[in-house]
Amino acid sequence: MTDAHEQHVPGYGTVRIRPLDPDGDVDVVHAWVSEERALFWGMNGLTRSQVAEIYAHMATLDTHHAHLVTKDGEPAALLQTYEPAADRVGECYPVRPGDLGIHLLLAPAGAGGPRPGWSGTLLTAIASYVLVALDRRRIVVDPDVRNTRAIDRFDRQGFERGPAVVLPEVDIPDVFLPEKHAQLAFLEREKAFPG
Repeated sequence: MTDAHEQHVPGYGTVRIRPLDPDGDVDVVHAWVSEERALFWGMNGLTRSQVAEIYAHMATLDTHHAHLVTKDGEPAALLQTYEPAADRVGECYPVRPGDLGIHLLLAPAGAGGPRPGWSGTLLTAIASYVLVALDRRRIVVDPDVRNTRAIDRFDRQGFERGPAVVLPEVDIPDVFLPEKHAQLAFLEREKAFPG
C-alpha cells in the first residue's frame, strides 16, 4: 500500500504511516486490540473477522481513517484519524477549523522491554504527519478518563488538557459505541512545532 507519510528521524529510524489494510493487517491489529492493555480500545473479545469488518467499514468513510504506523518496517502503532465535527466528540467541545482527532494504540514493547523515548519520538512523528503533512491546526485526543497511562503520555507530549466529558452512546447500523467518560486534550501546531 502507498505510504501516506514517511519521515526519517535521526537516531531513531524511519517512520511510515500508511492506510490500514483491513484484511492484510488484521492479524497484527487483532493481536494488539485483544491484549488486556488495550481494554480502553473497546475491542477485547472480538474475533479476527469482527476486527477486519470494523476496519473494512471504516475504509468506506470519508471522515474516519485507520492507518498502520511502522518504524523501520516493523508495525509500531495503529492510528485512527477523524473529523471531530463528524464524530460524537464534536458534541462535547467547540470544534475549530483545522482540528483533527486521533486515536492511537502503540505496539506492545518488544522482547527487550520498554525503550526510553521510543513512544515520545513516535508520537512526534505522528504529530508531524497530522499538523504539518496534513496541514492541520490542532490535534484532539479523547482517552478514557481511567486510562491514566495515555493521559500521562499526552501530557508529557505537550498536549493541554481540556474538560473531562461524557461522549454519548452511538447505536446506528454498522456502529455501536457505548457511552465514554473521556479526558479531552489538545496539541496546537504552534506548540508542537514552534517557528
